Amino acid sequence: MGKILIVFAHPAFEKSRVNRQLTRVLASIPDVTLHDLYELYPHGDIDVVAERKRLEEHDVILFQFPLFLFGIPSLLKEWMDLVLVHGWAFGQGGGALRGKLFSCFISTGGSRSSYSRSGANRFTIRELLAPMEQVSNLCRMRFLPPFVVHGTNVITREGIQDAVAGYRVVLQQLAGTTPPQPGDFDEGAYLNDLLETKEGAGHA
Repeated sequence: MGKILIVFAHPAFEKSRVNRQLTRVLASIPDVTLHDLYELYPHGDIDVVAERKRLEEHDVILFQFPLFLFGIPSLLKEWMDLVLVHGWAFGQGGGALRGKLFSCFISTGGSRSSYSRSGANRFTIRELLAPMEQVSNLCRMRFLPPFVVHGTNVITREGIQDAVAGYRVVLQQLAGTTPPQPGDFDEGAYLNDLLETKEGAGHA
């Protein structure tokens, strides 16, 4: 059983439709800790010692955030710059995060088709997450593809319910005795594709 830490960064959480619904289910999933950076550090005064201890105590590290202008929220970047440093997370004397699973859980207004070479956004989500994947590699974590909720500007109530159901299943899989591994996915996959695999297996 893997203990999951969700490092959550949403600068406008009070206005969120999707992330508010996603995070409400966490209380019913064992071994998942929601760590809201904007709630804990409204003035940006990050407690580096406490953050590192929290990371060390978990097996799966997830960054959850809305994709604004194709990047991560500023407080999450500040957190990374202060917490994930040489000599602790990587480099000589580092390695505190070695072997932990890592992924990003993202919400975005664009459709999945818009995040492609032929789409309006010109790049895939995986390509836009290349810096996160490289940070994972630097820290010797095991990078999993993202879980993505698309179309949040137009998503229906039913669409949110489907996203919540998928979110729950993926977290339960990550916390399970045999969580998904990086080699289980191709370059274009999402963690959402776990649901397709699960559904397909059920009909086999």
